[in-house]
Amino acid sequence: METLKLKAPFNNRLKYGHWWIFSNELEKIRTDINPGEICRFEYSNGAPCGVGFFNPHSLISGRLLVKNSYSLDDNFVKDRIAAAFEHRKALGLDKYCRIFFGESDFIGGLVIDRYGDIFCVQIISAGAELLSAKISQALYELFSPKAIIIKRDHQYRHLEGIEKKEDEILGKLPKKIIIEENGCKYEVDLALGQKTGWYFDQRENRAFLIPFFEGKKVLDLYCYTGAFSVLAAKNGAEIVWGADSSEKAVELAQKNAQLNKIKEDKIIFQKCDAEKMLDALEKGELPEKPDFILLDPPNFIRSKKNSPQAEKLYAKLLSKVLRALPSGGYAAFSTCSQHISPFTFEDIIKNAAMISSRKTFLLEHRYQSKDHPILAGMEETRYLNFALLRVK
Repeated sequence: METLKLKAPFNNRLKYGHWWIFSNELEKIRTDINPGEICRFEYSNGAPCGVGFFNPHSLISGRLLVKNSYSLDDNFVKDRIAAAFEHRKALGLDKYCRIFFGESDFIGGLVIDRYGDIFCVQIISAGAELLSAKISQALYELFSPKAIIIKRDHQYRHLEGIEKKEDEILGKLPKKIIIEENGCKYEVDLALGQKTGWYFDQRENRAFLIPFFEGKKVLDLYCYTGAFSVLAAKNGAEIVWGADSSEKAVELAQKNAQLNKIKEDKIIFQKCDAEKMLDALEKGELPEKPDFILLDPPNFIRSKKNSPQAEKLYAKLLSKVLRALPSGGYAAFSTCSQHISPFTFEDIIKNAAMISSRKTFLLEHRYQSKDHPILAGMEETRYLNFALLRVK
């Protein structure tokens, strides 16, 4: 095992809970070491910093697996997946949830979602890539799954110097996967769906909104496969409109409405650009006006340097939502990026309120569901911001 030395002085960021070592913190970047190889990291005074993945091609040069020690058990992959699953079980989650969340479960760049007997693995780091066979083996030994789908298409793989690849399927992946969440059933497409197929990270936020749907006319923008829409229709909404630019997502959303036996005149999905729909709503070109708008746009931030531009775009979209609502109307707004801190998120809301000239009340600021744990000392593990707003 190779040893890499950190520059002086002692790194307090690692002491207070962080698990990454950046390239400018190492004395030397060893290009003779394969990306993802497990190495020792040593402080400038010779004390052990830990053991972790090293990647000479990434700004995140080290992803620690162990701190202040050089001891790493041979069975650490299986042991950590088992420990992560036990943590979810303690929270009352086991069948449909994220059972492994990268750094928060102490293998950086590894994500695992469970869909009953089917497991979806997302490989993001070079280190997790080298461990992929052990990860699959551990899942078979712990859970005896019917199938495992391994996804290697995440946008951040290029930052690790590893190429995107086609999905790898182990076992027989069923044509239909049905999950249950908050009293609703949903069909999930693991092969063609976004990321790992389902956004478990919004589960608790969806549940939180249930009391607010009663009697409302709900517009769900960027509705994807209808998670929020179906829940609203099942929980007292007068009518629900869902809009998404993906035809396949809209088709699956319609299937999910049928799966939950929702009347066709109560929930309507349409392939449509969200911003164009907001413009039409603002101009009074739509036949009805919603009094509850869900705005859950995609991640507009690809890197930290384009954050200011993306923040302006989020504020612009949210301002259109606020202007479109009647007095007393609600907006549920989300962003999905580690580059948007809770403070930045609330600044976006403040700026949107100013642009829209609407009195806007922040009723609740929430984060991702508990199966996506936020590791104290490592803000990068907090990536989802969610707010419920009310306008006057």
